[in-house]
Amino acid sequence: MSANHENQRGRDNRSKVKVISIALAMTFVYMIAEAVGGWLTNSLALLADAGHMLTDVAAMALTLAAIWFGSRPATARKTFGYYRFEILAAFVNGIALALLSIWVIWEAIIRWQSPGEIHGMQMSAIAFGGLVVNVIVAKLLHGGHTHDLNMRGAFLHVVGDLLGSVAAIIAGVLILAFGWLWADAASSILISLIIIYGAWRLIVESVNVLLEGTPGHIDLGSVEAEILGTDGVSGVHDLHVWTISSGIIALSAHINHHESIAHSELLVAVKDRLHESFGIDHLTIQMETVDHKAEALYVCETGTRCFEPARQAG
Repeated sequence: MSANHENQRGRDNRSKVKVISIALAMTFVYMIAEAVGGWLTNSLALLADAGHMLTDVAAMALTLAAIWFGSRPATARKTFGYYRFEILAAFVNGIALALLSIWVIWEAIIRWQSPGEIHGMQMSAIAFGGLVVNVIVAKLLHGGHTHDLNMRGAFLHVVGDLLGSVAAIIAGVLILAFGWLWADAASSILISLIIIYGAWRLIVESVNVLLEGTPGHIDLGSVEAEILGTDGVSGVHDLHVWTISSGIIALSAHINHHESIAHSELLVAVKDRLHESFGIDHLTIQMETVDHKAEALYVCETGTRCFEPARQAG
């Protein structure tokens, strides 16, 4: 990776660490309050919400660990550094969300059959406090969740808690107004199903990155057409596009061209087209003549000129 790219990533990471640390502290404090409140009011919805908050704490702690590992420099044995730790953390977060939600659904079914006494007023008041905390934390994490799978995992945890707080408030009001004790279990099931849906998407995206699949927002056929549309390119094969980590997309390809075309001009043209159309900057391109005779290997990175690794090594 280029120095400019590393510096920008370092600044982004420091900003993320500050935001996540604040969110972690707020979540941990109210998690304790909600767990005690759920036990005192006999509310499964509050206990489930406290359980989700526990996974929030674990998810944000894992996110901080992923940022720390990801900032470590590359080595001879880890040539891409530890960027993939972020994806592993997102995968673990998704699994934890799904498993916890399944447990809550099971407990809710049991509770539905034999609901105990639930204190609706206290339940709603505690859930409202949780809602306020979750809204603040979700706002803190919202900025970085779009392009960062690990941040998205933490954000999904908090959104699940936020919805859980809303469901608990509604259930508390229904219990207080109509004596509907089943509302506590029903709200727990509903929110768990919503969380499972979000967790499944996170798991699928994480697995796709780990399997080096083509990013969901990029069509490989369009990438190939863009390269073939460059003047001087007569063919392209062995085309691969994958995600190294959130925000870092890599491409490798063999490009055929006529012998009269200068490597440098053709390479710059291909690099510019891929950057403008797809935002791909980390390229490894094997230049070949029309008879598939390999001529030179080039690597292009964000903020740097393209270079020939073999010549640099020599």
